[in-house]
Amino acid sequence: MNNLIQACLGLVKPQFRLHITHGWHGIAHWSRVWYNARFLCSELGLKPVVPCAFSYLHDSQRFDEGPDYLHGPRACEWLDRLYHNGQLGPLNLDYRDYKLLVRAIAGHSNGETEEHPIVQVCWDSDRLDLGRVGIRPDPRYLCTEPAKRSEVIELAWQRSVGQKMLR
Repeated sequence: MNNLIQACLGLVKPQFRLHITHGWHGIAHWSRVWYNARFLCSELGLKPVVPCAFSYLHDSQRFDEGPDYLHGPRACEWLDRLYHNGQLGPLNLDYRDYKLLVRAIAGHSNGETEEHPIVQVCWDSDRLDLGRVGIRPDPRYLCTEPAKRSEVIELAWQRSVGQKMLR
């Protein structure tokens, strides 16, 4: 997975508009999302390829640290351009995984819970890190049974509230 992470960061870093190390939506967040995704994939017996790529690409097209409701669709448009220009080769995703990644990114901040299990893992992995912005994850907005467990939510909360926003 380290090669996939490096490939994702290689795509994101040159064009990322926010501060990559001191923001709520930068590399610390992406790393915690990946931590959550690895755990959920392990619990559910799923391959972590799509959740890994999601972790490092889902916030790639944010304009600011605020709500920015269109950042998911913008990220999908960006990925689509890269895909059609042959620039996603280093990610080594097959077409099925690419489509799941796009679905996960497109809907990750809509509050939905019904989707393919891999997409659900992506969404839960991100939602479990809401503590960084003062929101405790709510099991009603989580998709998978492992993510809904109170001890999982508590541990994710503790990890995410440890991040301090630097300006």
